[in-house]
Amino acid sequence: MTYNFNHLIIIIVIFIFGCEKSHYKPPNIVFILTDDLAYADLSSYDSEFINTPHIDKMASDGVKLTSYYAAQAVCSASRAAILTGCYPNRIGISGAFGPKSKKGINPDELLLSEMLKNNDYKTGIFGKWHLGDAEKFMPTKHGFDEFYGILFSNDMWPYHPEFPDSYPEDLLLYRNTKPVKALIDQSDLTKNITDESIRFIDENKDNPFFLYISHPQPHVPLFASKEFDGSTGKGLFADVITEIDFSVGRIIDALEKNGLSEDTIVVFTSDNGPWLSYGDHAGSSGIYREGKGTAWEGGQRVPCIIKYPNEIMAGTIIDEPVMGIDWMPTFSKLTGSTLSENKIDGKDIWPLITQRVKKSPHDELYFYYRENELHAVRSGDWKLYFPRTYRSLNGKPGGTGGMPVKYEMNKVSDNELYNLKNDPREQYNLYNENIEIVKKLEDIGERAREELGDKLTSRIGKGVRKIGIID
Repeated sequence: MTYNFNHLIIIIVIFIFGCEKSHYKPPNIVFILTDDLAYADLSSYDSEFINTPHIDKMASDGVKLTSYYAAQAVCSASRAAILTGCYPNRIGISGAFGPKSKKGINPDELLLSEMLKNNDYKTGIFGKWHLGDAEKFMPTKHGFDEFYGILFSNDMWPYHPEFPDSYPEDLLLYRNTKPVKALIDQSDLTKNITDESIRFIDENKDNPFFLYISHPQPHVPLFASKEFDGSTGKGLFADVITEIDFSVGRIIDALEKNGLSEDTIVVFTSDNGPWLSYGDHAGSSGIYREGKGTAWEGGQRVPCIIKYPNEIMAGTIIDEPVMGIDWMPTFSKLTGSTLSENKIDGKDIWPLITQRVKKSPHDELYFYYRENELHAVRSGDWKLYFPRTYRSLNGKPGGTGGMPVKYEMNKVSDNELYNLKNDPREQYNLYNENIEIVKKLEDIGERAREELGDKLTSRIGKGVRKIGIID
């Protein structure tokens, strides 16, 4: 009798455990990426004139990162880092691909979409791709089940006010691999991307899914739908951000409607800082120096908010440095998905996000720009800049009405050291007062050059892989 009773207990335990295991569903992931949205463009990040209640609610319900970096201060490179877990120069990518480029993401790279698709996730991208526009580079060739959006930046068309003759054809809206129409008017693009994203959520509510919403706005030229154009009374840029905020609210509502809020990780961030030469059609870096196209803090430090009620404590604020390279290994660990066999640079930041640990997993971060130029490194509170040139308005106001002011080029001839904790505006060069810190960061720079190269010092990195090329 005792044997039979114990045997029955074991059977029951196995049955319960088996049922729980069979009903386990890994978290959904919604990754919302904006284009050129700056650090101080949200009211939760101290915007002085734009109100973003839906995104702010995300921050109050989850975690706000205040030292999150785009991997480079430019479109294609930043996006490549998010989707591969690599510094973009490791995979041969820098700058922003133009229409009809013969370059794109190498098919030998495993993207976040492919990693999750291999783990039975449904995958969709709605918005801007910008990792190559040839057939071999299309999103549906790289792990996405669905694509609705544009292949490159929304200014790469013949109707751009500054470059009316630069590009040979209209900006095309795609569905999967086929163009749907020419986007002469982009006014409804944010709304349509949101509609498609909600449809994807509704259709995949019973499957684990990865939804990548990559808004082309607020990259110039700016467009808002008729419901939002003029709605704030504070100019078109504020209208555009307000519509993006409303879009985020609609996505959150769709998750709640489908009973998915507790099971879905939602990330909101930007690909780089503001395009300052556009003035009133660009955002604000707040206290941070410079903007898009530079390795100064305003170029790469951007908002990042993560919501996941199952594990993230509401109202968390984290100031430890992390970067766009970290999503791939983080989501791999959270979903039980197999990482690429290729070397990656990112770290699992989930223990930091959930505050099980208080320190960033990164001892050092590298800041590259242009064609593989090492501009800076960061370790702890310290950031060391190397000799280089960078663009700046040098105190001039930016343009108005969508027309930019021309940048000037500044030259830095010597290394410069800044303490970001005490001097977040990067005003006081402390190079001569901190020889030991300088030596440490210069050694970090040498390791970066050895591994990833540095055109400024004519170094070829031993760990750099080939970019995708059309033969």
